[in-house]
Amino acid sequence: MKKITFIIAFLVLVIYSNAQKTNEYFTVENYYKVKWGYADEFIHLWSINHYPLLKKAIEKGDIISVTPSKPKLHSGEDTRWDFRVTIVFKNAALAFDENLTVPYKKELYPNLDKLVKDEQHRFELLIAHWDIETTNIAIP
Repeated sequence: MKKITFIIAFLVLVIYSNAQKTNEYFTVENYYKVKWGYADEFIHLWSINHYPLLKKAIEKGDIISVTPSKPKLHSGEDTRWDFRVTIVFKNAALAFDENLTVPYKKELYPNLDKLVKDEQHRFELLIAHWDIETTNIAIP
């Protein structure tokens, strides 16, 4: 009987632990490498077309924070990036929800055709784009 109680307690602990993990914040860094001379245009298009959608997700509570940044110094072409956006999601499921900002598009952009065209142009300016999941670490 003690063995069964121990096993049940262990399983409850494992399930609870996994449930807690799904509620942890999930951080993604999005990096963009843009054609030479077009970084400012890319950032401008991002700030007027995509950032307002992310702000709505912040208001709803699905996203905790959005931090855009660009490098102050230069690097070699192979390691160069022009724009980075760090997004902290409420949890991992929201980070992978392809429709997270879809409900806000009609509200924010009455002319969806223009939005689609502007976003297409923004991605035409890209050379490369990559996303990295990050996690904080505790240093003793």
